[in-house]
Amino acid sequence: MFLTGSVFMAYPKAVLAQLTSASLECASHDALIIISDDFSKLPNNSLRDAVLAQSKIDARIGKQVTLLVIENKRVILAPTGPLNRDYDDVRRYFDAAKLAINEAKLSGSVNPALFLPSLSGDSRYQHALEVSFLGMCQALWQPLEAREYHGEEIEPIATIGLINASSQTVKAVNAIAAGQYAARDLCGTEPERMAPPRFADYCVDLFKGTNIAVDVIDDITAIDKNYPMLSTVARASYAVERHHPRVVKLEYVPEGEVTRTLMFVGKGLVYDTGGADLKVGGYMAGMSRDKGGAASVAGFMKAVADYQPEGVKVIAYLAVVRNSIGSDCFVPDEIITSREGVRVRIGNTDAEGRLAMGDLLSEMKDLAKTEVNPTLFTVATLTGHAARAMGPYGAYVENGPARLAKVSRQIADCGDLWADGAEVSRSRREDYDFIKPRTLADDVLSSNNAASAVTARGHQFPMAFLAVVGGLDNHGTDSTQPLPYVHMDIAGSGVEGGDWQHGKPTAASVASLFACYCL
Repeated sequence: MFLTGSVFMAYPKAVLAQLTSASLECASHDALIIISDDFSKLPNNSLRDAVLAQSKIDARIGKQVTLLVIENKRVILAPTGPLNRDYDDVRRYFDAAKLAINEAKLSGSVNPALFLPSLSGDSRYQHALEVSFLGMCQALWQPLEAREYHGEEIEPIATIGLINASSQTVKAVNAIAAGQYAARDLCGTEPERMAPPRFADYCVDLFKGTNIAVDVIDDITAIDKNYPMLSTVARASYAVERHHPRVVKLEYVPEGEVTRTLMFVGKGLVYDTGGADLKVGGYMAGMSRDKGGAASVAGFMKAVADYQPEGVKVIAYLAVVRNSIGSDCFVPDEIITSREGVRVRIGNTDAEGRLAMGDLLSEMKDLAKTEVNPTLFTVATLTGHAARAMGPYGAYVENGPARLAKVSRQIADCGDLWADGAEVSRSRREDYDFIKPRTLADDVLSSNNAASAVTARGHQFPMAFLAVVGGLDNHGTDSTQPLPYVHMDIAGSGVEGGDWQHGKPTAASVASLFACYCL
């Protein structure tokens, strides 16, 4: 447990551990967690015999998480279930690890060791040890407000030993875990504790003493001038100072030569009432998590700060704003001129995330023209359609240059190995037809006035809107300067079980981005 500035970071650290072949002893660890699909193949003879003996009198062994006491040592057996079917993946280990660490915690363990015996040569499970540790961290995370109220003792597990891991593996998973914890904090904290100024303060504290440059834009006049669409979303919040918007800019520059530049815009809606198109019928609950995109981007930056990868420059802009309802809220039919000079007709005020990000994407596009090998991303809990279409997976929608470079496919393939799954979508002509103007008074329509979940291509057409207002429609494959761009909609993958009010945030995309670009 440790403090980063004034940000309380309560997560276990991975440490190296070794299990001797002749006994259960694992120095300095008070429990042994074993995750496997077959406990009859344990390499330790005494341990295997003890497990087999107990399995004769306890039918639960191998079917559910079980706590045994062997040679006065806690031994937690966590079965993965089958691993050989076409549809099995590394989440078998992730899910088993979550159950196992909760059992270890209930038993009184504070520093368990994790052991994965008899790993097959199946490439799907090449990172099973790392994924198991990250699953444990997911299970152990407690909300920031809870930690601040209860104190350090809320999470007694300080370390988790990784048996037969390398020091490089430990370094990598600790960086990912730190990033994921930050992302969960930023996403999962209630709307007053994480109102825009306090979201920005968390980021400032998070990166204090690191090589991440932080710039917070808090001047309303500057935001109105430079980011007119974000300003439009924020307008009703201006009446309450503690709800004033922030633009948070983060930058990591590696030592030595830069070979690629990653450029992110994150949606940070600290609360989404829906605005004038008010969310009714209970659909507003959980909308403090609508900042999950910005949270994941900040989390990825934290992982980068801790790991310090070579060759990769990372720039991130976070649009941190509250979509409030009030006498000065924006309404459908308004026409807003964006930073790019595009006249935007508002179709629905509940389609606010694309507005908040659009001007920042335009600014990022201009910056990208002078960067080395740039790839641009928007990351957002954007549409109910993504959750309806993809279930618990992110939806990556890419432009032509990104598709040609297989950007989304590469990230999604990494996600499959790191329990951070996503599906790849593509942008099509229908998406651009959807947003075309109906009159000469405007250039683009922000949305229709129906829920995205019941709108055909409801998670794809917003990418077309972002490409237009960001000026990226002029940087396709046939342009003089193609710019790869991927829109990452994590509305389906951002919280456990799709429970946006109570589910734990997952820090979606942090692990897959890190695996793809930092390892």
